[in-house]
Amino acid sequence: MTSKTLRIWIRVHTWTSLLPMLVLLLLCVTGLPLIFHEDIDRAFGQRGIPDPSATATMPHLPLDRLMEIASQARSGEAVRFATPVPGEPLWNMAMGSSVESRKLTAIVTVDARTGKVMRTGDRLRSPAMQFLRDLHSELLLDDKGMWILAIVGVCFVASIVSGVVVYAPFMRRLDFGTVRKTSRRLYWLDLHNLGGIVLTVWLLAVGLTGVVNTLSLQIANHWAATELAEMIRPWRNTPVPAKIISAQSAAETALAAAPGMTINTVAMPGTMMAGGHHYDVFLSGNQPLTSKLIMPVLINAEDGSISDMRSLPWYAQVLFLSKPLHFGDYGGMSLKILWALLDLAAIMVLGSGLYLWLARIRRPQAASQTSEVQHAPGR
Repeated sequence: MTSKTLRIWIRVHTWTSLLPMLVLLLLCVTGLPLIFHEDIDRAFGQRGIPDPSATATMPHLPLDRLMEIASQARSGEAVRFATPVPGEPLWNMAMGSSVESRKLTAIVTVDARTGKVMRTGDRLRSPAMQFLRDLHSELLLDDKGMWILAIVGVCFVASIVSGVVVYAPFMRRLDFGTVRKTSRRLYWLDLHNLGGIVLTVWLLAVGLTGVVNTLSLQIANHWAATELAEMIRPWRNTPVPAKIISAQSAAETALAAAPGMTINTVAMPGTMMAGGHHYDVFLSGNQPLTSKLIMPVLINAEDGSISDMRSLPWYAQVLFLSKPLHFGDYGGMSLKILWALLDLAAIMVLGSGLYLWLARIRRPQAASQTSEVQHAPGR
């Protein structure tokens, strides 16, 4: 690589790192508690817990009975979506003033064995976790924030790639893990380079999945407007039948059509996700990875037959897989702890990069004109 080419790569690395630096630090700091958001919310009672009076061998009540209990708990409001809690004998019922309403009024958590309402709230996350999630995913700016984060994510990926191009050749001239202590600047430079190289794959994975997640609303809307709309289109103007099959029957029919899968969500007839003539039963796989993917099964609410079922298109699969990979929440507590440690290491890399830039601009003008290459490892 020529000196001119190297200087270009150095500039790319410098500016793609500096421009989003503060936002990246914010994302790393807010992302740390979000890795454990479910555990934190559960510890503070934000999520419902199973009825302690029930036993593990007790049979589950029919889904329709659980929906009736949730409706009674909310003074006659309608259940729009029913979602089982993974690994727990609980169902979360998303309520509305009517099935057709698009406004969520409450989430009622019901124990499937006893029918006892374990919790009622307007969301599953605590206010603190919701604030951190909104700050992390949209900078509290709604759609504008998501687009800003998409640009930040692209810059972050570019800074990682350019960092490897700039520093990897020099790192080969030193024993792996070498950190020189002849000056404070060289010490932090070596730590920055070493940390960046060690974390390259993880940083790329988190950066790329972060970019995908910022486009989640656009991807989900496109899927709903194309694939899902195509499934529902033949019955779009058909009203809800006067008499419909039970939600339990619809769920069982969907499960029978896809052995090895589990219920993810049941959308009731009249909701936007199901249309007026069907239940839309969303199924998931039973493995850590496939459990994050869904397959909609359209069940005719009048006769119980399957009208359509199809896998997600590739772009929607990328979205659903990127969410757990971004936060490390598909491999249990051990993976969450690993993600947290890597996040702390990323904060060190970002912080050291900011320190190196500040130290450089504070040097005398003559020294600041010296090429960064002179201070690279092995020079």
